Amino acid sequence: MAAKKIGIRELVEFVLRAGDLNSSSNSQNTALEGAQIHRKLQKAGGENYEKEVYVKRTVSMAGEDYVIDGRADGVIQTADQLLIEEIKTSDPDFEDLSENTLTLYWSQAKVYGAILTHDLDLPKVTLRLTYYQRTTDEITKTEHTYTSEELQTFFDGLIEEYRNWLVMRSDWRKTRNKSIKALKFPFDEYRNGQRDLAVAVYKTIALKKRLFVEAPTGTGKTISTLFPSIKAMGEDLCDRLFYLTAKQSTRSVAEKGLQLMVDKGLQIKSITLTAKDKIIFPEEVDVAPEDNPYMIGYYDRLKDGIRDVFEHENQITRPTIEKYAKKHTLDPFEFSLDISTFMDVIICDYNYLFDPIVYLQRFFTQPEDANFFLVDEAHNLVSRSRDMYTAQVDDGDTDDLIKAGKTAGKNEDIQGITNQLKKVQTVFDQVKIPLTEQHKTQAVTTEELTGFRHGLEKFNSFVQDWLPKQPQTPFTSQILDFYFTLLRYVKISAFYDESYRVIVTIEEDQSVSVKELCLDPSPYLDMSLKMGRGVVFFSATLSPMDYFKETLGCAENGLSLQLTSPFLEQRQNILITQYVNTTYHQRENSLGSIVDSIFEMVNAKQGNYLIFCPSYKYMTQIENAFLQKYQQFNVIEQSNQMNEAARKEFLDAFAKNYPHSLIGFSVLGGIFSEGIDLVGDYLIGVAIVSVGLPGLSDERNLLRDYFDQKNGKGFEYAYQLPGMNHVLQAAGRLIRSDQDAGNVVLMDNRFGNQRYTRLFPRHWQHYQRVYSVEQLAKNVQGFWQKLDE
Repeated sequence: MAAKKIGIRELVEFVLRAGDLNSSSNSQNTALEGAQIHRKLQKAGGENYEKEVYVKRTVSMAGEDYVIDGRADGVIQTADQLLIEEIKTSDPDFEDLSENTLTLYWSQAKVYGAILTHDLDLPKVTLRLTYYQRTTDEITKTEHTYTSEELQTFFDGLIEEYRNWLVMRSDWRKTRNKSIKALKFPFDEYRNGQRDLAVAVYKTIALKKRLFVEAPTGTGKTISTLFPSIKAMGEDLCDRLFYLTAKQSTRSVAEKGLQLMVDKGLQIKSITLTAKDKIIFPEEVDVAPEDNPYMIGYYDRLKDGIRDVFEHENQITRPTIEKYAKKHTLDPFEFSLDISTFMDVIICDYNYLFDPIVYLQRFFTQPEDANFFLVDEAHNLVSRSRDMYTAQVDDGDTDDLIKAGKTAGKNEDIQGITNQLKKVQTVFDQVKIPLTEQHKTQAVTTEELTGFRHGLEKFNSFVQDWLPKQPQTPFTSQILDFYFTLLRYVKISAFYDESYRVIVTIEEDQSVSVKELCLDPSPYLDMSLKMGRGVVFFSATLSPMDYFKETLGCAENGLSLQLTSPFLEQRQNILITQYVNTTYHQRENSLGSIVDSIFEMVNAKQGNYLIFCPSYKYMTQIENAFLQKYQQFNVIEQSNQMNEAARKEFLDAFAKNYPHSLIGFSVLGGIFSEGIDLVGDYLIGVAIVSVGLPGLSDERNLLRDYFDQKNGKGFEYAYQLPGMNHVLQAAGRLIRSDQDAGNVVLMDNRFGNQRYTRLFPRHWQHYQRVYSVEQLAKNVQGFWQKLDE
């Protein structure tokens, strides 16, 4: 069995962190930019300078071997000298770094020194801390010389302190793995396709691959990916599983899947991470870190809190976190992240792996074979990842803050920040003036606006010095919010490459916005995936596979698995209305046919139906026309900006008994077109109006042009495939179990074109074309009659 790995940084930080929890790092530095600065400094190291020297020491505890490892930034070895350099990059002045921060920096270097002096049999070593202040480019170098004995004593002390935690985790792993070996699939038998999926997932983990799985609704994707992953964990093929999702509802499904196995005897520790703004205690809101009792002395209480949770809980959800955070007076969000390092399964949002600003640095700073990723509803990651690498700022916030400053006071500090805000306003004006002179409202460029970015950086550097000296007021809170908005823009700039466009827009109110638009984040997704041994992307809709492989960073190394539906094809009737044309100029002419087609579908059998339309405006038009002609049905509609209660009310309507059919009008690609389960008689028919093409926009056209140049598939990638994905998801609401049956009516003659039929999944290959409302009525009635036979 391979030795477990413990990163040197992880070891040092866990043992030696002390004192208060600071608020989120204010550094404008990114991991990417930090790596670039490291390389620049390493290049200046001289002739004998070795960079990124791998350092490791194996220690044995509790009958197991542990590899303590890391990479020293720089090593210079001559006949009579050994020098180890540790490079750190951040924004604060070196003199402003806290004592604990410096302790952590030096301690990391001391561990490298302890290992290398022992391995090279050297009596002493010089350690150099090189601190690069990013905002000023100032470099501070500090050196200390230690004997090998001093460093070995220090290292042994760290290990001894960590020993109890290692033993605790080791004992748990033995208990966990014993239960995994005895674990059987939690159902009496596999559904059609489930065993194939489970085997493929296990092999993917064993062989360190990336797998794309399209498995129709009802396959049981969650349990079929979790079960083999946990089995692989029991064989020490991986040690930590990340179940990544786009929505809270999907996280609940993962929790239920784990609970199924726990009920069958599995012992495993899992945690579900909740967003910071949702789990924060009310009494923490708008409280400065230095006044927040949950942050003051956080690290002094943390270990007791972790041990308490570890000893008493296995499945950790939000209420559990809040309970123990209250008990030990710990910030609940940060506490959840610190607990997660002791967990076997981490259920969380995509952004904890893929977002360059908020990813979990404690797990994803370097490749680690112990990590494996399951990405649920992977079709959502395409657009989500573009958003993660996109940033926008506008000067409307600047105007508001300048006005707020006038009422905040007239002291020197307020005047100082106001002057800085005016400088930011000038930076915005500089990008606005060329548009005004050319009588344009928008400009697009492939070049980064470096001068604009530098202006934002200067403001943020001022705020970093200014803000800690100010009392907590509504005005300083506004400044902080603005700071973080600019900070995101600055950090995203570090990724700027040929796939980016800058869009400068003068809005109707004459404010100006600047947007860094990422058209293709696939290289960065690939970098994120390299932080683990492999990944399984899975969804009911991943066609065509090549599209998803390319856009999700796996064009060269993605494997494919497409499963057939586990349910009888005869229970789903796929109809294409060749007589309906929903192109923009033909919508008015087709309105009557659409209304009559809806009537014939819902009139053939009493029950519940969903009608998906491409926009709210078109939905309202269809609904009004329908109600004018047919008043005997119960009709509900999705509205814009529905809160949780309104969503629940909409879905609860499908569980009621009505004397006539219920028709729910909804928006394609909206909240009811995926992620909802209306099983059995709760839903017996779906109509989808249009092929779902996203509305024309400048940004989509930029996406089209980019992929036209890259692979000649611009329209497909920008419009057709995202639209078809929404169609397939909406249609997937119908058949959720082997008891479900109904009609899917595709109301657009474009669906009958080969350009679309080639995108139909395997379980849609029995589709039929109908050429009139009368033929549709006859077909739907015949479907129900045949099903009743």
